[in-house]
Amino acid sequence: MLQQNYGFSYDEYGNTKAILVYQRGFGVFGNSYTCKGNAYTQEERNTLEVDGSAPPTVRTLEQQVANSTQKVNAKESDIEKFIYLRALFDRNVTLAHAVIAADVARYMRIIYTPTVGLACQNYSSMFRQANGLHFYPGNIDKAESILRQFTHRDIRVAVVTDNQGILGIGDQGAGGIAICLGKLMLYTQGAGIAPWHCLPISLDVGTDNHTLLDDPEYLGWRHERLKGQDYIDFIQRFARAFRVVFPNAICQWEDFSKQNAFAIRDSYLHDLISFNDDIQGTGAITLAGVYSAMKIKNESITDQVFLIHGAGAGGVGIAEQIDVALIEAGLDPEQAKARIFTLDSHGLVTTDRRIEPYKEKFAKDPAQLPWLQKSGNATLLNTIKEAKVTVLIGTSGQHGCFSKEIVMAMLANSKRPVILPLSNPTSMSEAEPKDIYEWSNGQALVATGSPFEPVTHDGKAIRIGQCNNVFVFPGVGLGVLASGAKEVLPSFFTAAAKAVSQQVSEADLANGVLFPAIDKLNEVSLGVAFAVGEVAIQEGVSRLCVFSSFQHNNNVERLKELITKMRWSPTYLPLIPM
Repeated sequence: MLQQNYGFSYDEYGNTKAILVYQRGFGVFGNSYTCKGNAYTQEERNTLEVDGSAPPTVRTLEQQVANSTQKVNAKESDIEKFIYLRALFDRNVTLAHAVIAADVARYMRIIYTPTVGLACQNYSSMFRQANGLHFYPGNIDKAESILRQFTHRDIRVAVVTDNQGILGIGDQGAGGIAICLGKLMLYTQGAGIAPWHCLPISLDVGTDNHTLLDDPEYLGWRHERLKGQDYIDFIQRFARAFRVVFPNAICQWEDFSKQNAFAIRDSYLHDLISFNDDIQGTGAITLAGVYSAMKIKNESITDQVFLIHGAGAGGVGIAEQIDVALIEAGLDPEQAKARIFTLDSHGLVTTDRRIEPYKEKFAKDPAQLPWLQKSGNATLLNTIKEAKVTVLIGTSGQHGCFSKEIVMAMLANSKRPVILPLSNPTSMSEAEPKDIYEWSNGQALVATGSPFEPVTHDGKAIRIGQCNNVFVFPGVGLGVLASGAKEVLPSFFTAAAKAVSQQVSEADLANGVLFPAIDKLNEVSLGVAFAVGEVAIQEGVSRLCVFSSFQHNNNVERLKELITKMRWSPTYLPLIPM
């Protein structure tokens, strides 16, 4: 075991109250958790023996944020801004998060989508410093001992990827860990989970991206992807080690491709405290937009017909969550499935086609739909017309496929159709919001996956709500941790969807806006965390549970207290010399 140069002191809520420092001199600057730049007080400079290592002027954190913001603004491109913020994070975690928190709506576009896609593609050439863990066939047998090097950090959340299904750009090999880094920064921003409790992990099982394999600078395992039993064995070895070393930590599966995403999620539902954000987070946030639309339309979710164009992990995850919500609202399982249609690159997903197992749940029997009998009728347009679709959701990555003709067909089915082009990045969005507003004369209810500028309609600027998982996963994580939930239940995500929708103001609803503004991330995450934690208590999976009915209110009050007080905010903590 490596000797650690720092540790943490916690209060009764599990929040860090001080950092214990076991080193002196320049080494204090070299640790991103104990580095304060020029913000060390004179007393700290003396006790930590760093006096003389920095200029004499003491800057406040606010002054440092202003200075760093100027430097970010001076960068010409988003990828240069990304590099600066990541470099700042590597040397001074608190300052980096303070800068981001000062304008989270702006910086989220830099540290996560869409800029993080470029970071994945350029990971090897941009590599400066190790962040997180890279498991590959050469070290997976040592996974447990490697993970134990991080036990002193009380790891609470790990984001784990096999790098195959990245943000619409596919297999990025070792570069996929940049997604994990970005997601964990958002856990900190939204849920207040301190960065030292977060661990990004790449499961490098190779890559089928031959551009990477042929690149002499590529840093990942130079091998085509493991498949079949070799892949399963690799994942199992990691999962066993993670469960042993971090039994109470959340394992968020990220950017696994299609069938693997569902198989791994389902395999570890009860063995790990785990979920797949691409499936369940995407499903929950999309359902939140649907709930908001129902408030605007003054209609029931059970009266809608849903079409998801794009039957990958995200698309089928959305279908699953809508299915759960329809059943909860009173439909029986067959009635619920009858209202959900999925399309892939070959058209409507039907039972008479050869399809992947994860698509089977929502495949339609052509014998039950007479309009499908005619060859060529399984198209996007025909399905909208014949099935009377009222909610159209895009996860296809096919830019522009929601054409004027598609929008007009939706208008024929509903005075206020819900049209959600969710594909990332912006260049892959199924439609531009301004076009949907123009074609529908402002009647369509629109939200997007990527950030778009406001649309002007009837002389009024209308904000485009962003259907972004960031409104879900940080709050789910905080709710699970605060409640001490022993597993992540599907009902957590329905609760999260309702909580996000409740955060949309009446003024926004009146303008047809379906999601809160990104700068409300903190408030939204708190609402989601409380909703998730309360469901955990009701379902009996919370460690707060005392199995007596009169204790329920006490548990809920304790949950509120924990959620409020266990959150870290980016301010400098006391450094205690040891």
